[in-house]
Order: sequence, then structure tokens, then C-alpha cells
Amino acid sequence: MIRRNIVTITKEQLAAMPVVTYPGEISIIETQEQAAAALDEIFKCSVVGFDTETKPTFRKGHPNNVALMQVSNGSHCWLFRVNRLGVEGSVKRFLESTQVKKVGLSLKDDFFVMHRSCEFEPAGFVDLQGFVREYGIADASLQKIYGILFGERISKGQRLSNWEAPELTLSQQRYASIDAWACLRIYDYLQSGGFVAEQSPYYTTIEIEEQ
Repeated sequence: MIRRNIVTITKEQLAAMPVVTYPGEISIIETQEQAAAALDEIFKCSVVGFDTETKPTFRKGHPNNVALMQVSNGSHCWLFRVNRLGVEGSVKRFLESTQVKKVGLSLKDDFFVMHRSCEFEPAGFVDLQGFVREYGIADASLQKIYGILFGERISKGQRLSNWEAPELTLSQQRYASIDAWACLRIYDYLQSGGFVAEQSPYYTTIEIEEQ
């Protein structure tokens, strides 16, 4: 057996944490003109948080395309309604740009779904699932990573809501914004050197079998 030191949190520990409240501004982007204006602001950033939402499907073999793309600079989140904009044009330009670093989680899943709508070559992305391992964090979900670092829980109550609805509710807007905002906050905090694995209350030692 090999002893290994890691940082990990249980479901019970996470459930006991207070729920995150989104603190920033939100803009809904529904036209190419709005998208171009939003990207003018986004491309002024060196790094942004990224996420997507897809309308859930309850029929096997009938997947939906991405409905929403969220981009956050920390104080502002832009919600691109991809089901109306399409991936071609401004959305594709953003996905393929190396001008700004884009931080997300489980990005292969996002790209897989977006490729149903349009072929593109993603560039400038950082996937937190690999990134956090460099800091000793073994968990791979956004909820657990955020809980370990900030002691708050990201609610998933809106995950299965209709992301193609004519109007997004305020609860949907806040939920979608939190995920992109949280990705950026995690990245910035780890990059700052503020996290020391050995000082975390979730630092533990596990035993694994030798390969």
C-alpha cells in the first residue's frame, strides 16, 4: 500500500455549508450586436470564467444542443443565449480566441455538446479538473472544489430547468452566473498562492494499492 496526502471533502461536510450568493452584475446576450459589444469588454480581460447550460432531455437518444454560454470576469457575467445566437459568429470567435484565457470545468463535455451545432477549434482554455490536482485537491466537482476553498456550497437547484425558455428567471440567471464566476474565483485564488494543502481542514492521508 502507498500512503498519499490529498485534500477531499465529503458530501455531508459540503451539505452543512451555507449556500453561495452571486454578488455581480448579469447581462443577457440575445443578438449578434449585443454579443459583439459583450466581447469587446470580455477581450479586455486576461482571464475569465466559462460554463454552459443545456436544456435537459428525458427521452433517450434525443439530446439537446447547448442553450447558454456563461462568461464571467468576476464582477460581471454575460449569459449568451446560444440557442438563439448559434455557435457561428461571435460565440465561435470567443471559443477559438487565444486573446483571453478561459477557465472552466469538465470542458470536454461542453465542447462535445457545442460541436453538435458547429465545428470549432477551442483555444486558450484551462480545465480546473486537472489544474486543482497540482494543489493536492482530489475532488473533481465544482461544488466540492469551491466548498474546500471557500466554505460555501453552490446550489444545483436550477440545473434541470428549461434553459431554452422564452425568458430566463432571475433564479436561472443567478445559478448560471455562479458557475462561471466560481471557476474564475477558484483559479485566481489558487494562482495567488493563498491555498496551502497542508493547512486545509480537509487535508487527509489515504492508502492506495501499488500498481
